[in-house]
Amino acid sequence: MEKVNAVITAVGGYVPDYVLTNEELSKMVDTSDEWITTRVGIKERRILKEEGKGASDLAVKAVNQVLEKSGTSPDEVDLLICATVTPDHVFPATANIISDKCDIRNAHSFDINAGCSGFLYALDAASRFVETGSKKKVIVVGAEKMSSITDYSDRTTCVLFGDGAGAVLLEPTTENVGVLDSKLQSDGFGRVYLYQKAGGSVKPPSHETIDNREHYIYQDGRHVFKHAVSKMADVAVEVMERNGITPETLTWLVPHQANMRIIEGTAQRMGIEKSQVMINIQRYGNTTSATLPLCLWEWEKQLKKGDNLVLAAFGAGFTWGAMYVKWGYDGDKR
Repeated sequence: MEKVNAVITAVGGYVPDYVLTNEELSKMVDTSDEWITTRVGIKERRILKEEGKGASDLAVKAVNQVLEKSGTSPDEVDLLICATVTPDHVFPATANIISDKCDIRNAHSFDINAGCSGFLYALDAASRFVETGSKKKVIVVGAEKMSSITDYSDRTTCVLFGDGAGAVLLEPTTENVGVLDSKLQSDGFGRVYLYQKAGGSVKPPSHETIDNREHYIYQDGRHVFKHAVSKMADVAVEVMERNGITPETLTWLVPHQANMRIIEGTAQRMGIEKSQVMINIQRYGNTTSATLPLCLWEWEKQLKKGDNLVLAAFGAGFTWGAMYVKWGYDGDKR
């Protein structure tokens, strides 16, 4: 019996129109373009400004692109997974809301929250459904309205995050392409260094939590940076080595876009050139679960069938991982 792989057959993406520049941020908090660019490599980020709009509205744009590009009817989709840390509501799952808004009626859907590693975790889970034959057309979408949990009076975090969404369609193939290997890890010791302090069952919303501004992102940047550099790089190198991929045969590194120094450190550890790395952090900032698919969306036309990609991420939890994907189609023909 031939082995079935899960292959990406279409990519979609969306970022809001509003551009929040470093210059504008410098009027809100004590910062500067030079300070932000030097430390994290971000020049601007996109913000969803419309009232009453959430992560699902960003996701719908990306999902509809995927359906249109692939010629897929909403009725053909039999699973939709949404990776997000900024769900529309605590419940129901944002994936359910996306399915409703995209008229996807024959699928089951659920959310995955793995911080900035969310899309990688969701893509790994989705590939298992396809490999076992239980699902034929699976959409994985990473969608974040990070501006909704960003404290724009905290200069250490407000410069980092932006809004956006990216999605892919997975389908079965017997060719040697698609999701070929992955390694995902987590260690809960890091949960105190990057999290939202209030809003959950341990600390429900109250006047006190609101007054203390505990519904925004909290990050101990020093600890996060130290572990992100080592963990993301180490797992990416491990995935390369066990699949016989060398710096010369790797086409692209697709890294989580959290900090330019983390991206550069990972590339250096992998022994690859910067020209082999997908980087858009300067335009979009950290869109958390959306960074990886937004890279694939922007670089789609440059991708060729057979290209070797390593996707890598590190996020709250701590969570981290890497995935080997052999690209399944010529993007310039899509």
